[in-house]
Amino acid sequence: MKKPLVTALTAAALAGLGTAPAAALGPDLTSAPVAAQAPAAQPRAKARAVDFAGTVALSNCSGSVVRPPSASSADPALVMSNGHCLESGMPGAGEVVVDKASSRSFSLLNSAGRKVATLRATKVAYATMTDTDVSLYQLNTSYAAIESQYGIRALPLSADRPAQGTAIKVVSGYWKRIYSCNVDGFAHRLREGEWTWKDSVRYTAACDTIGGTSGSPVVDAATGKVVAVNNTGNEDGERCTDNNPCEVDENGTVTVREGINYAQQTYGITRCIGAGNKVDLTLPGCELPKPSGVRS
Repeated sequence: MKKPLVTALTAAALAGLGTAPAAALGPDLTSAPVAAQAPAAQPRAKARAVDFAGTVALSNCSGSVVRPPSASSADPALVMSNGHCLESGMPGAGEVVVDKASSRSFSLLNSAGRKVATLRATKVAYATMTDTDVSLYQLNTSYAAIESQYGIRALPLSADRPAQGTAIKVVSGYWKRIYSCNVDGFAHRLREGEWTWKDSVRYTAACDTIGGTSGSPVVDAATGKVVAVNNTGNEDGERCTDNNPCEVDENGTVTVREGINYAQQTYGITRCIGAGNKVDLTLPGCELPKPSGVRS
C-alpha cells in the first residue's frame, strides 16, 4: 500500500513508480466467485475542473470531506481516508473498527491547496482493510458549518460504480498534487500481504502515485464525484507481498503489474449510510465487512 508517512522527508525518498508489462504467473489455489464485468464507458460531458477544495491532509496520509447522497447539510460531516492510515495502526485481516473514539485532526484545503481550517474528529465511524481499505471519521461539525465558515463544500460520494475508461483525478491533500489518468480496468481480487481487496480500480500508468497519497479521493473528472479511494501500487514487481499487490482473477490466475497503482471503489459505502449520516451496517444492500456479531 502507499505507506503512511511519518515525515515529509520519509515520503520524499519514495520516487515515482515505473511501469512494466503485466506478467501472468499461473493459477492460484484460492480463486473467488465470478464478479460482474464493468459496462463499457459511455460518452461523457466535457470535464469540469477538479481542484483541492474539500480535500484534507492527515499527519501521514491524504483524505477528503465526503458527503453521501443521503446526507443533509445539518449532518455531522465525514472524512474518508484509508484503513491503513488509522492513527492506531493498520487493522489486521478480518478486523473491522466501528464507533471508536478519536480526536484526530485534519487540515482542510481550499481550491488552491492552501490550509483554511483544522477539522477534528469525534470518532472513527468505520474502518477496515478487509475487502476494501477505507476509514470514515465523523467530525464535530456539520457540512453546513464547514461551508458557512470556510466556503468549502464536501466532495459528493457517488452511488454508482465507475466504468472502465473513465477519466479520473487522484487528489492528494498531503502532497497537494493532482494525478490525472483513466480507469484501466478492475482487479477481481487484489492481494497484498495478509489483505485481500475486492473489485479494485486499476489506474492507467499516468497515475504514478507515491507514499502519502494514501486515502486520496479518486474523482470522476466529468462529474466531480468521488468514485474510489487511492490505496496501493506494486513498487518492486514482487508477487502479493507488502507494497507489491498482485491481481487474482476469477480463475485464480495471478498477475503482477510492476509500477501500476490501485484504488478501492466507494459506491458501496453509500448503501451503508443511514439517518443522521451514521454508518449502519444492517441496512439492506450494505456489503461492507461487519464486526463479529453484526448481521444484515
